[in-house]
Amino acid sequence: MKILLLNPNTTADVTDLLYAAGHRAASAGTELVAVTAKRGVPYIATHAEAQIGGAIALEMLAEAGDGFAAAIIAAFGDPGLFGARELFSFPIVGLAEAAMLTACMVGRRFSIVTFSRTLAPWYQECVAMHGLESRCAGIRALDESFQSISEVQSEKEEALVRLANIAVEQDRADVVILSGAPLAGLAEKVKNRISVPAIDPIAAAVRQAETLAALKVRKAVAGTFRRPGPKPTIGLAEPLAAVIEHREGKQEGTN
Repeated sequence: MKILLLNPNTTADVTDLLYAAGHRAASAGTELVAVTAKRGVPYIATHAEAQIGGAIALEMLAEAGDGFAAAIIAAFGDPGLFGARELFSFPIVGLAEAAMLTACMVGRRFSIVTFSRTLAPWYQECVAMHGLESRCAGIRALDESFQSISEVQSEKEEALVRLANIAVEQDRADVVILSGAPLAGLAEKVKNRISVPAIDPIAAAVRQAETLAALKVRKAVAGTFRRPGPKPTIGLAEPLAAVIEHREGKQEGTN
């Protein structure tokens, strides 16, 4: 099974973190193909950057072509996720949705813990986008500067563990999500220092992508994520334009 691991940010070191954590979680026989955005921002933290990252994610999916059983948009706010599900027929998994749905199967209420306050408003909207407000105990974010986005998890490990335990004590969360692509792999490392289960979004996303691919769910021909009819485009990247105009077969995924 071949799964596309798509980082819509430009930091290749973060892609490496995502790949390493995802590979550890993957089943035997699953091949992860990791790609990093060639343009955009080092990490998505604002609404504007999420809009840009979502468009770039669609371009990257179109450029990747066929041959994939599923794809993962590996940014926690799931930029471009719903649009991708419209355009492409193979399963598309979002980091945030996968983590939150997994958390809902582990406990009644989850808290999201992240490394920067700037992420909190976007993450709150992501929770609402997925209809999970009633299951979210809260979003906790560090209010500290950091030296490097690719090193933030090691730099802020102790502070993130403390914040996770505060979420348990004060928000009454019974599961914690350590969120943001730069924190990939941290949950496994610190899980015994947090008093409730800790979810790693990339591990959840890989496993859910495998499940959806194995189920071979057909593409919707009606409803929310049906593929739109063709329409002309101007100035888009050629692979994405071809998908929107129905000029190619690249929207088909295979196992």
